[in-house]
Order: sequence, then C-alpha cells, then structure tokens
Amino acid sequence: MVEKVLIVEGTNDRKRVKKVLHEKVTIICTHGTLSNEKLEEFILPIENEDVYVLVDADDSGDKIRKQLKRELPNAVHLYTIREYGQVETTPLDYLAQILRAHFQVKEKVEKKFTSRSLE
Repeated sequence: MVEKVLIVEGTNDRKRVKKVLHEKVTIICTHGTLSNEKLEEFILPIENEDVYVLVDADDSGDKIRKQLKRELPNAVHLYTIREYGQVETTPLDYLAQILRAHFQVKEKVEKKFTSRSLE
C-alpha cells in the first residue's frame, strides 16, 4: 500500500499540520535546506510514496521547494499564502482548506484568530 508523506520545514510546522489532519500521514521535517548527501538519504525511502510538499512562503521555503521539485518531480506542492508566511502561523481553518484536497481533515478545526484576521 502506498503511504502518504507530507514534507514540511520544521517541528512547529509538523505540530500545526497534525492539528488539522484526520488520517495517518508520515510527516517529514527538512530542518532547513538540504545538502546533496542529506537530500539523497532523505529522498530514497519515499520516492515510491505519495509525496506532498508544504513549506513556508518565504525565500527559505522557495529554495527547499525548488530542490524537492527537482528530486521528487511527481510530488504535489501545496502552498500557504505569503501573507501568513510560515506554515506554523497559517490559521488552522486555512490550513485545513489547503490540505482537504489530498487528505482527510478534521471536520471542526479550531479557528485561531490573529490580529491580521481581525483587520
């Protein structure tokens, strides 16, 4: 059985995504940019899985996304918006909306208000 794998940048991103997901998904953290050696070690075990990429909407995230597009051309890329910047600061309801097309998400997602969402 093919497993779903979601790649995020850090542990806070992983925690945030877990609050929304309602299915078993392997979540892998890149912990920043990947060296070629680390990339090979990282890619081999997942290249035959259903891979999804959700990284921050910033320069670091763009760099990781570019690397992963090259190494995992069949991966599905999911995007938060630049206004939220990081996956860990993306409101849970918006995160659920992003993930819903590919994953089972919890029906009731706690809506976290930020000063930006109240303006």
